[in-house]
Amino acid sequence: MSAVDLSGHPGHLARRLQQVHYLLWNTMVSEQTTSPQFAVLNTLVASPGLDQRTVGERVGLDRSTIAEVISRLTRRGLLRKTRDPRDGRRSRLAVTDEGRAVHRELTVRTARMNEVFLAPLAPAEQTVFLDLLRRVADAAEGFGGTEEAAAEAS
Repeated sequence: MSAVDLSGHPGHLARRLQQVHYLLWNTMVSEQTTSPQFAVLNTLVASPGLDQRTVGERVGLDRSTIAEVISRLTRRGLLRKTRDPRDGRRSRLAVTDEGRAVHRELTVRTARMNEVFLAPLAPAEQTVFLDLLRRVADAAEGFGGTEEAAAEAS
């Protein structure tokens, strides 16, 4: 059997894009705050007081990953957790003043990084590219990570 051309394999290309994003993030945005951590801060700047589960759903992180991200941001003093007065089992999350300052700084850096990341594409191509990525990502959420869901998608 001969080797396959991976340039037509979306998973291979997605991994390469992720590698480039990781490199750009660490060099242009932050070595201290990860992209998922920024997504959590951004979500809570837009919608303060959400609970951990809802934030995880909005940024596409599973339960164990969102728990770790929230824990790290809280330890760094960027987030504050308070018990929900109506449901003591639930904590509400809010960005601290320091977290807002970090968010503001990273928002500017992220915008510049995105310009560099998308620079090989013309503006109209960038719009199409981002739309296609969103469509694939949105559809992939339905896979649920199970063999049954993956089989249903095919």
